[in-house]
Amino acid sequence: MNNDEFYIKRCIELAQKALGKTYPNPLVGSVIVHNGEIIGEGYHHKAGENHAEINAINSVKNKDLIPESTIYVSLEPCAHYGKTPPCALKIKELGFKKVVIGAMDSHDKVNGKGKKIIQDAGIEAISGILEKKCIELNKRFFTYHEKKRPYIILKWAESGDGFLDKDFKPTAVSNLLVNQFVHQLRADEHAILVGTQTALNDNPSLTVRNAEGINPVRILIDFDLKIPENFKIHNKEARTLVLNSSKEGTEDHIQFIMIKKENFLQKLMETLYKEQIQSVIIEGGRFTLQQFIDSQLWDEAIVIKNENLKLENGTKAPKFNYTASRIENYRDNTVSFFELK
Repeated sequence: MNNDEFYIKRCIELAQKALGKTYPNPLVGSVIVHNGEIIGEGYHHKAGENHAEINAINSVKNKDLIPESTIYVSLEPCAHYGKTPPCALKIKELGFKKVVIGAMDSHDKVNGKGKKIIQDAGIEAISGILEKKCIELNKRFFTYHEKKRPYIILKWAESGDGFLDKDFKPTAVSNLLVNQFVHQLRADEHAILVGTQTALNDNPSLTVRNAEGINPVRILIDFDLKIPENFKIHNKEARTLVLNSSKEGTEDHIQFIMIKKENFLQKLMETLYKEQIQSVIIEGGRFTLQQFIDSQLWDEAIVIKNENLKLENGTKAPKFNYTASRIENYRDNTVSFFELK
């Protein structure tokens, strides 16, 4: 690993500290190096606050060193005025010696413009350092802007003999250790989606209870508005979108959005894109999950299996013929991770 890679790796580590907290902005880390020594570090904490580069610049004690320093940033510095002024202009104004960028930003407001501002100012700029890892860091952001849909993670827990429940009644399948992992997953992602049947059967609250983090946006598919108002999914713990066939409007933290059943998945993607949802965990029942699987509309899948549990009868787990990219053991449960290439 060369020096540039070493410092971009540090940018990625910093950026990851804000996972789940920066929506709709990307995760970005930045490091400032003078004569082989890190003199400043920063990352983007949440939307509306300083970007990573500004936090790194502000952390430098002796600002006189900046013109002889290199600034490393995991994502191309922004070139547009949003809630904060463009970082590319700040870098130009302070006159850094060199800028090293992990991945370029495909977002149409940036897309090469940040790098160009820097180069036009006569500052050396290179990009594509640990590019794959920097893109992976912002897989949600890139998928959202390039595919015009959220990054999709399918998730379910099944018994050793392939059932989601016993005799069609809610059944605890995974152990406590896995439940903690699932809550962390919810804290890391932007939204979580269930269908009517799961909401009726399980009465889930879909919040983060056993982990640190922000509750995800809850998305409920409830065409005929069958879910009673006193169900947990309607409580005030998180913003909730109810996709249905008859009602529009916002009541408190609940937003009702009308959607047609025809071409449902496509309409759903358009709706979530419009609502700026960058990633979504599909925790629906078998029917909802199978729709996504059959349409090959997913990016990652997480399948929890309790090998020792035999349920014999109930809702069958989705049909899913893929090979796991990795498997982790949580005591007597296994968690398999899949990626749709």
